[in-house]
Amino acid sequence: MPRIHFHLQLAELKDKLLAMAALSQQAVESAVDAWLQRDAGLCQYVRENETAINTAQREVDEMAYELLSREQPMAIDLRFILAVIKINGDLERIGDMAVSIAVRTLDLLDQDPIDLPVDIAGMGDFAGRMIRTAVQALLDGDALVAESVRDMDDEIDRMNRVAITELTHVIQEHPETADHALPAILVSRNLERIADHATNIATDVIFWVRGADLRHQLSMAVD
Repeated sequence: MPRIHFHLQLAELKDKLLAMAALSQQAVESAVDAWLQRDAGLCQYVRENETAINTAQREVDEMAYELLSREQPMAIDLRFILAVIKINGDLERIGDMAVSIAVRTLDLLDQDPIDLPVDIAGMGDFAGRMIRTAVQALLDGDALVAESVRDMDDEIDRMNRVAITELTHVIQEHPETADHALPAILVSRNLERIADHATNIATDVIFWVRGADLRHQLSMAVD
């Protein structure tokens, strides 16, 4: 009976984490839409949503640490709780990055938009797909799906490099565009960082399912 109760608590912990993931995913989608549409209301939503994400993070952490201290789980259950704690932090950081995009958007609301050589919509779609796939891997406990997220990371890195190169060139050729181009560079960087956090989530799913810690390998590859 105690073990049944423990596994019910693990399921509740997973549900709480998935609910937080939905908040973080919605924050990113809304932030990108706010940028593309120059929508102050969406910016405000993203900033208010951060409070809900922070509250959810505290609740997940508290439950995870309580289970660790009270139940002393072993093997795969221990890996799951440790993965939850790490994923929880990545989801909170995704929310922070979404807020950063909203803030950049608010800074430009009183200026007329200009065309810039950067595909924020495409990057936003790609980062969102990475988050959704990582969360699906978590939901299903599927390491193969998680691996596909890690494979996607190179593409958004490439998109970010192209954006920075193109926007830097625009600034050099047309310095008067800097007030628009510099925020666009920062938004591109935010989306690349969001994708990094999605990759971290996928890596932690693999750790949970297979017992393989790949984060150090990933950082070595980046270095």
